[in-house]
Amino acid sequence: MVREGLIPTVLGAAVTTTGLALRNVNPMIGWGITGFGLAHIILGSIDLVQHNPNHIR
Repeated sequence: MVREGLIPTVLGAAVTTTGLALRNVNPMIGWGITGFGLAHIILGSIDLVQHNPNHIR
């Protein structure tokens, strides 16, 4: 079973890497894609923390 939030976090890492690679081609698009990927990493990480069974509420 995949933990909730893991898929967006991994996807965000891949998108961030792609955006950083595209900075040399077109900086504006590269930074936009990088920001989109970082947002996925942050939101996925929040889900991972919220759905952690050891998390104290």
